[in-house]
Amino acid sequence: MTRLLFIGDVVGRPGRDLVTRGIKAIVSAHKIDCVIVNVENSAAGFGVTPEIANEFLDVGVHVMTGGNHTFDKKEIIPFFAQESRLLRPANLPSGAPGAGHHVARATNGVNVGVINLMGRVFMHAIDDPFKVVLTEIEKVKKDASIVFVDFHAEATSEKVAMGWHLDGRVTVVVGTHTHVQTADERLLLQGTAYITDVGMTGPHDGVIGVERQAIVTRFLTGMPQRFETARENPRLNGIIVDADERTGRATSITRLSLSLKEVDGLIAQASSGR
Repeated sequence: MTRLLFIGDVVGRPGRDLVTRGIKAIVSAHKIDCVIVNVENSAAGFGVTPEIANEFLDVGVHVMTGGNHTFDKKEIIPFFAQESRLLRPANLPSGAPGAGHHVARATNGVNVGVINLMGRVFMHAIDDPFKVVLTEIEKVKKDASIVFVDFHAEATSEKVAMGWHLDGRVTVVVGTHTHVQTADERLLLQGTAYITDVGMTGPHDGVIGVERQAIVTRFLTGMPQRFETARENPRLNGIIVDADERTGRATSITRLSLSLKEVDGLIAQASSGR
């Protein structure tokens, strides 16, 4: 059995600090074999930089996924040529830097294929994720029986449809992008683990990671506001999936929503050797 940890959209420094500070303790406490993190909001809420990507890799993250903010920081563009563990959505038009899939070697020696996709409903006009994903699955299944899909999409209906589209074809389908954790985690009929949105890792007393007053003012006045990353109540949202590498099917899926205090408790537990 291979145990996967996926951490939902990391937002700004509060989210980064939670991951880099607590990931080793979380991995130890839950006996994780492979860590996947969505990093597209990790640089002040918009994009990712090479320095931040390397911070995640240095603490043991196996693969980083993205979404509509992947290229917001222009300095990340050349980084894709040298780091295959950082993904962008596979269904971006031809010519976009980087790749939409990566096969990682988990700490237990099992290969895990990770695919990154982006939705089209209420988002950019890009290639059809429902068609593109089938080609991506063929590519990663040459080397991996466990296949993990991060579907970065706005519409719940599009995410649910993708779950059923891939049921039995992949091990896990998770939704990201909307930053609010849903309570619909389940094993689908053919053994694919699914959740509509994993949620976000970052400050939860803002509005999906942004300082709340600027957002409220924007709604009240309709005028542009400067959006800053919130700071209060950092939480780590994620899921843990147990996967059978022989069949490529998931056997369980569990939501995580950890406060800073709970993460610190896991760190203390790991330090004491318990």
